[in-house]
Amino acid sequence: MRLWFVHSEEVSLQDQIVTQISLGILTQELAPGERLPSVRELARRFKLHPNTVSLAYRRLDAEGWVEARRGSGVYVRTPDAGRSVQAVPGEWLDRQIASLVESAKALGVDAGELRDRFLRTLDARPASRLVLVEADADLARIVVQEVREGIGIAVEVWDSVSGREVKDARLLAMPSKVEGLRAQGFAVQAVRVRGVADSLAAFVPFPRTALVGVVSGWPRFLELARTMLVSAGFDADALVLRDARSLTALDSLQGFDAVVCDVVTARTLPKGVRVICFQLLADEGLDELSQLSAGAA
Repeated sequence: MRLWFVHSEEVSLQDQIVTQISLGILTQELAPGERLPSVRELARRFKLHPNTVSLAYRRLDAEGWVEARRGSGVYVRTPDAGRSVQAVPGEWLDRQIASLVESAKALGVDAGELRDRFLRTLDARPASRLVLVEADADLARIVVQEVREGIGIAVEVWDSVSGREVKDARLLAMPSKVEGLRAQGFAVQAVRVRGVADSLAAFVPFPRTALVGVVSGWPRFLELARTMLVSAGFDADALVLRDARSLTALDSLQGFDAVVCDVVTARTLPKGVRVICFQLLADEGLDELSQLSAGAA
C-alpha cells in the first residue's frame, strides 16, 4: 500500500498515519494478518519521528484495526471466528451443520423432518431486495445514490436490523460494521470501498496551491478528504471545508479552482463549478452488487 505524508501544522502526522492505514484496511489494500512496517522502518522511510509512528500504531491498536504481537511486530487484526468464513468455508460449514444436527436431535426432531426443512430452505426464493444497514443517514444517502447512478439499482436503508424481518432481504453493510452484524448471527455482504491510491488519483497531478473547496453533508467525508489531500501535498490553508447541510455553504463556490464533494452534494452544486466527485464505492464493489441484484430479482 502506498502512503503519503506531509509535515503540516493543520493535520498531524499521527492523524495522517491512522487515517491512511485504517482506510487501507477497510478497502482491503491491507489484508488481515499482514505485517505493517516496523516503527523504525516507517519512520526512516518517510523521515518521521519514531514516537509519532509509535503513538499512531497504539491508536490503531486501541481502535481495533491492528494488533501488536510482542517481539514480532504490528499486524492487521485477523477476523474473529464469525468473520473467518471465507478463509475456511468447508470447515466452517461442516461445524455449522454438525451443530444444527445436534441441536435438532436434542429437540427431538427426526432426520426426515430436518432433511425436508433443509431442502425447503435451499429451494426457497432468493432475497428480493438489497438492504443497507447503516445508522448514519448522511453516509447511507451517498451509498444509495452511488449504487443508483452506477448500476441503476435501488437499495433500501435500515438504521438497524432489530425487530426486522430479514428473510427476503440481502443485507449489506460498510466494512467496519460487518463484524458486529455477523456476531449477531446475520448474513451480511460487505460493501467494498475505494482504495486510498484510487481516491487520490483524481487530484494528482493538481496545483498544490489551488484553492479547493471540500463540500459534503457527511461530516466524516470532510475529515477524510482534508486529511488525505494534505497528505498528498495540498496546502492546508488552501482547503476550505463546508457543510452542505448549511443554507449558506454553497454560496460563492465560483471562486474555487475546484470543489471536491460526494455524489449527493454534486447534484446540488451550481453550474460553472469545477466538480471533482469522490466515489466512495469501488468499481469492483458495484459489480458485486450488480450480481447480487440479479439473484435478488
